Amino acid sequence: MTTARRLRIPGIAYGGDYNPEQWPEEVWAEDMRLMREAGVTMVSVGIFSWALLEPSEGAYAFSRMDRILDLLHENGIAADLATPTAAPPAWFFRAHPEALPVDRDGRTLSYGSRQTFCPSSPAYRRAALRIAEALAERYAAHPAVAMWHVHNEYGCHNDACYCDTSAAAFRTWLRARYDNDLDALNHAWGTTFWSQWYYSWEQILPPRATAAPANPTHQLDWRRFCSDELLSLCTAEREMLLRAAPDTPATTNFLVLRTIDALDYWRWAPELDILSNDHYLMSDDPEAEIDIALNGDLMRSLAGGPWFLMEHSTGAVNWQPVNRAKQPGEMRRNALAHVARGADGIAFFQWRAAKAGAEQWHSAMLPHAGTDSQIWRDVVRLGADLRALAEVRSSTVAAQVAIVWDWDARWALELPSQPSGELRYQDLVRDWYTPLWRAGVSVDFVRPDDPELDRYELVLAPSLYLVTEAAATNLARYAERGGTLAVGFHSGMVDQNCHVYLGGYPGAFREQLGVVTDELFPLLPGETVGLTGDVPPAATADLWSERIRLTGAQAVASYADGPLAGHPAVTRRRYGNGTTWYLGTHPDKNTLAALLHRIRQEAGVTPEHQAPAGIEVVRRRGAEADYLFLIDHTGKGAEAPAEGVELLTATPISGTVTVPPGGVAVVRESR
Repeated sequence: MTTARRLRIPGIAYGGDYNPEQWPEEVWAEDMRLMREAGVTMVSVGIFSWALLEPSEGAYAFSRMDRILDLLHENGIAADLATPTAAPPAWFFRAHPEALPVDRDGRTLSYGSRQTFCPSSPAYRRAALRIAEALAERYAAHPAVAMWHVHNEYGCHNDACYCDTSAAAFRTWLRARYDNDLDALNHAWGTTFWSQWYYSWEQILPPRATAAPANPTHQLDWRRFCSDELLSLCTAEREMLLRAAPDTPATTNFLVLRTIDALDYWRWAPELDILSNDHYLMSDDPEAEIDIALNGDLMRSLAGGPWFLMEHSTGAVNWQPVNRAKQPGEMRRNALAHVARGADGIAFFQWRAAKAGAEQWHSAMLPHAGTDSQIWRDVVRLGADLRALAEVRSSTVAAQVAIVWDWDARWALELPSQPSGELRYQDLVRDWYTPLWRAGVSVDFVRPDDPELDRYELVLAPSLYLVTEAAATNLARYAERGGTLAVGFHSGMVDQNCHVYLGGYPGAFREQLGVVTDELFPLLPGETVGLTGDVPPAATADLWSERIRLTGAQAVASYADGPLAGHPAVTRRRYGNGTTWYLGTHPDKNTLAALLHRIRQEAGVTPEHQAPAGIEVVRRRGAEADYLFLIDHTGKGAEAPAEGVELLTATPISGTVTVPPGGVAVVRESR
């Protein structure tokens, strides 16, 4: 939460997307009764209602929304009122076909779904701001409205449009980025390569489909532009809403999850009063609880404190190849794990499962089976849990370890024509995050240029392929002043323009790491090499190797076989008053865990709390008490040392607390 505007709802907010327009009005009274039974305190409304709110251009039909908001207020339920701009109506596209998005191959996409608009379309912007202004003027003073919900999931389906309008907007953005200096752009993009030199701005196009790989800097600037273009729509709507209701907070739901990387949320976060996120599990992820934790920590770091879970699922979703139902207790664990990681609001998509439409098979708080269902009983129980945890609100997590996260580095790493196409940014970060999670070590995420790194004992940069000179210097100074910095392979390779740092790898980090690499040896899928030295027996590595020469560092592990046998693979160096580590390969899970255990021990980092294996441990710190969350992922339960009061059962604890099988315990620890 980034401004003085706060959500005026006590405790942990609870609810979901509410779409009463999809149901006969006589159903609404039942909705209110069941919401009260479940303990719902806030719902999001109007997200996809544009066609009903504005049946034709400039003609509004607000009577249904009036009744919905009045009904919510009468029942003590707050509204997160959305601008419906994620789904423009058919009449808009009939009037403005030029606003339809165009894909990279030049195909114009049709309307009939959601987010089928060009982000750079002037007609779309005018229409979106018009409906936002009309909503703001009508409902700014409505007592049910507790928060504005701007749009929905920016960049989920239309993160880029390649039409001529977008091309012109891209050129305008480039002129601003390069101070209207075309030569500066040519040098930044390296356009002497493949005869790409531009002699006028009008010659520059989006990176549309080409016969061979496109210019990497061109593609990277395009990603930056697309993120900024959607952000400009978000801030324009936000300003329209805040002019009418200056004291009501505004949010939009981010998509911080494994499969989506469209937007640079470091740039988005300062523009919103409350940060919220939609998080969904992937059915093929055998340890989805780690994904919840990682993305929850990232959201808390973006927010600088508590945040809001705007959407997750009570059970199966509808958009994966196979949509797995959640196991008994899993939904409750998921929700409370988000609270443990800093969420002060828990909401689902959606309240009542749809009987028609593209998301009819998406689970909901009130499923197709109705109240005689396991999902409904779990929803009611979760409402009681969140009421019991009301005092946890506004507390946060204090971390000793930071992981560097950067969207520029993520985008650049996954561009075509890399030494290896097998590298995935999120996977590399998660590989380093997982041993810390298992050990109960709390983690923040930081930008590489964060000026306050000294508050951490240990900073990890698992994957920082792109880094500016200033950011590399910032990380080096952190180590020089006494911190411990560990850097992963293929980091520090290129600058902000995707230009290689010359003189040997890892480029920007050579001096502080005390190593230099003259050649890279990425490994084929399934190929491994052995490691020897201060590593577990039978240690191996995959994905990556490189020929390292020591220039001040000491070898901790070396390659035991393969073309680089005898060459260092993992190094350590005293640097100023601190220590730097370089992991020049991708060790197997046990070896990586052992290395990170040593690194954090030497840095003085200790777990939050001692607990048996399989128990996730997080501590939120409040003004007057701390809150210890213990979550069992083994299905067996456990005993853990604790003193205080277990809040979910209101039980005094002295010595040990019982974590039920597949369950959760939350202990208030007095100061």
